Amino acid sequence: MIQRNVDLQPFNTMAIRARAAHYARVGNIDELQEALAFARRQRLPILPLGGGSNIVLTGDYPGLVLHIDLRGLTVEEGVRGALVSAAAGENWHQLVMHTVERKLGGLENLALIPGRVGAAPIQNIGAYGVELRDTFEDLTAVHIASGELHDFSKADCHFAYRDSVFKGDARDQYIITRVRMRLPASWQPRADYPALQQYLQEHQIDVGALTPARVAEAVIAVRRSKLPAPEDIPNAGSFFKNPLVDESVYQTLKQSYPELVAYPAGERWKLAAGWLIDQAGWRGHRIDNVGVHDRQALVLVNPGRGTGAEVTHLATEIADDIRAKFGVQLEPEPRYYP
Repeated sequence: MIQRNVDLQPFNTMAIRARAAHYARVGNIDELQEALAFARRQRLPILPLGGGSNIVLTGDYPGLVLHIDLRGLTVEEGVRGALVSAAAGENWHQLVMHTVERKLGGLENLALIPGRVGAAPIQNIGAYGVELRDTFEDLTAVHIASGELHDFSKADCHFAYRDSVFKGDARDQYIITRVRMRLPASWQPRADYPALQQYLQEHQIDVGALTPARVAEAVIAVRRSKLPAPEDIPNAGSFFKNPLVDESVYQTLKQSYPELVAYPAGERWKLAAGWLIDQAGWRGHRIDNVGVHDRQALVLVNPGRGTGAEVTHLATEIADDIRAKFGVQLEPEPRYYP
């Protein structure tokens, strides 16, 4: 089951050249626990890998890459709504479309997000005004150090904007195996996000006539108009988080930049990172093998199949420039390994 010196370029959407000292594809809990036991005996660090859409490989990985391929999907409909249970290796977009085809609402705004189900809770994926935590019920995960299964409630996960306990106190301690979501019995569309509103207006679609399928269709169209498919141009999706700033920072920026794109987030403001990068002149910019997408400044691309070092160098250059121009710190969404 354990392979050695495996090429990881086919397994990351950035198409970065890197190799794993050890690699194992796991298709069930027993295989996962056996692989973890091997890593403990060999004292190897572990890189859990799903769709490879939220990582940047900065070099060869010296430990064990665990390719999580657990499968299984069930939907139970009842008076409290539909309970969706999906194994970590299921494709996220296919899961969303499965619920939409069953005329179930709640996940449609998250259509076409790349990756697999197991990665979704780690960064509390979100798009077009909806986050995973809005429908999240609970999850099961394997404790890496012991191999034991643990359940996490919504409260246990400590969800926040692009954040969870798995990026904090429980970082690198668990591998998620299954996620459950509860979709509402009484569904209302979320179409107030500006890009969705614009699409609906341009296509003369009445909000009152929206169904989960129509919302998903709009989301997919908007995403495809802005974001390149990784199979066409290697990328990791939105590379930077939208920074959260205090009211005073927002007002200062708004005075200097009246066209500033920002959204209220409780007592703070969420700035559109793509707008900042675009205003700084980075859209379409290329350095050797890597660059910034010419239609969406939030997306870093790797058309020349460059190294992880090239990608991280570009990201650092952009973040430094944004901090110098706007006084705002950008934080990458994908995780860097090793």
